[in-house]
Amino acid sequence: MSYIAAPERYQQMKYNRCGKSGLLLPAISLGLWHNFGGKDVFENGRAMVRRSFDLGITHFDIANNYGPPYGSAEENFGKIMKLDMNPYRDELIISTKAGFDMWQGPYGNWGSRKYLVASLDQSLKRLGLDYVDIYYHHRPDPETPLEETMAALDHVVRQGKALYVGLSNYSAEQTAAASKLLKQLGTPCLIHQPSYSIINRWIENGLQDVLAEEGIGTIGFLPLAQGILTNKYLNGIPADSRAAGHSVFLNENNITDKHVLTAKALNELAAERRQSLAQMALAWVLRDGKVTSALIGASRVSQIEENVAALQNLSFTSDELARIDQIVAEHLGNN
Repeated sequence: MSYIAAPERYQQMKYNRCGKSGLLLPAISLGLWHNFGGKDVFENGRAMVRRSFDLGITHFDIANNYGPPYGSAEENFGKIMKLDMNPYRDELIISTKAGFDMWQGPYGNWGSRKYLVASLDQSLKRLGLDYVDIYYHHRPDPETPLEETMAALDHVVRQGKALYVGLSNYSAEQTAAASKLLKQLGTPCLIHQPSYSIINRWIENGLQDVLAEEGIGTIGFLPLAQGILTNKYLNGIPADSRAAGHSVFLNENNITDKHVLTAKALNELAAERRQSLAQMALAWVLRDGKVTSALIGASRVSQIEENVAALQNLSFTSDELARIDQIVAEHLGNN
């Protein structure tokens, strides 16, 4: 049967203005970093995209090398678009990125104009789209002049291949410099995508101030710290978890006793708030309006439903916030 989106999809989602732009983003966005590649079950990914949109998630975040193999997440999302989502294209915000390793040779990585323009052309073919809504430079390039990288982002917008541009993993100083260049070119930076969670607060040491000053939105990735801030690892590492599979990005060594003790203490507070630990962790990221959207990953539909339900309680008392800070400081120190 043909997919028909839930008519009530916009009634249960909160939408936030992205910086000083005209764009609103859902408070929860879905990332396709894991579980949407060529080695994953296509119908599971398809079901997650459909259910996300039914819950009001309009923003889907990808990158050129998401998979594995590289490019396969874009290919699979392109298939989902063709099968289900094309009638709703104008209701969607679709983003992709380039900046990490993608193809062999000297032109398939980092931040040259050659790489960024070619990568977006490839991404659009895999996605089956004429344009993406947001195109990110995925990480700063220490060798390529920043002027060249920002000019490439401006170029693809003027070509009509992207509506907005963003940055990811840039420091406060790098972001300020990039934003200045983009404004001079006439294509202001829409959004920054940094990692951010209860146990990873690096953006609070300068980057958040720059983003506020420049009028740039924020979408935080890893708000659940790759599952550490969920109930997944409270009682050990499940055999079917990504950590047990010795992922490049997450393995047993990343989940220390200190992390488990932190999660258990935070879980007690979440229960008092009548939330799951994941829900409280998402609410914390969104707590003061500085973060436009929390970027979640998921391996099944029920996780998306649980995460969206976090929006039912985004407020914290001063005592709760102090208790969270105390728990983190006690077990992890400064983060």
